[in-house]
Amino acid sequence: MLANRRTSERRTCRRLAKIQLGTGSLPRDCTITDISAGGVKVIAEHVDIPSDFTIIFSEGRPRQCRLAWRIGCEFGAQFTD
Repeated sequence: MLANRRTSERRTCRRLAKIQLGTGSLPRDCTITDISAGGVKVIAEHVDIPSDFTIIFSEGRPRQCRLAWRIGCEFGAQFTD
């Protein structure tokens, strides 16, 4: 079993958001499945995720992220801003 290395409590959710992969790129749809003060778990199909990207929430400000892990179309990211 994997150890939980999170420093903040995560909350399960189902929020629509967008991923912007780089400056000037078109945002792509994604779904946030859980969120904490330190990061997010995301489902995004057909997207090659770079190590650094931006999550654009439907509410609130965009967040700069760093890819932490990926399994298929699910991935975890740490907030870097």
